[in-house]
Amino acid sequence: MIKRAAYIKTAPDAIKAFSSGANYLENSSIEPRLRYLVQLRVSQINGCAYCVDLHTNQLRREGETQQRIDCLVVWREVPFYDERERAALEWPRP
Repeated sequence: MIKRAAYIKTAPDAIKAFSSGANYLENSSIEPRLRYLVQLRVSQINGCAYCVDLHTNQLRREGETQQRIDCLVVWREVPFYDERERAALEWPRP
């Protein structure tokens, strides 16, 4: 396991900004299933095990299939994400 920095101590303003972004999403018109799908992908990219676990469990509660959760890391290569999901996962592209 990699020892990570105590972000709340080293970058409190960044944590505050991140939290306000999460709160914005929570109150947006984006349905939870799509929101959690995007949040899971971001967590995978960032390597946050806690967040991957959190969003995976949220997706399961929303009825997401295990196959779609498992294949999210290769979402461009599989056919079972719809156009709207693909647009959300594509933006912003690095």
